[in-house]
Amino acid sequence: MTNPWLKKNPFMSMWLSGANSVANSARSRIAAEAKRHSTIAINKATSDAFSFWSDAMTGGSAPKGRKKR
Repeated sequence: MTNPWLKKNPFMSMWLSGANSVANSARSRIAAEAKRHSTIAINKATSDAFSFWSDAMTGGSAPKGRKKR
């Protein structure tokens, strides 16, 4: 006599396929969002560094003082 617990269950198979599909979709969305955030952070850091060094090299503008009367 065969063990009924070892039989294939088509409903369980369909449920697991759906669960894997949802999990993979969520994983890909999370990965895309992380990539967008890292790209934004890298671009901001690059622009900040560039503006810092360009201001340092040019000397920036001197603060304007009050005219004496």
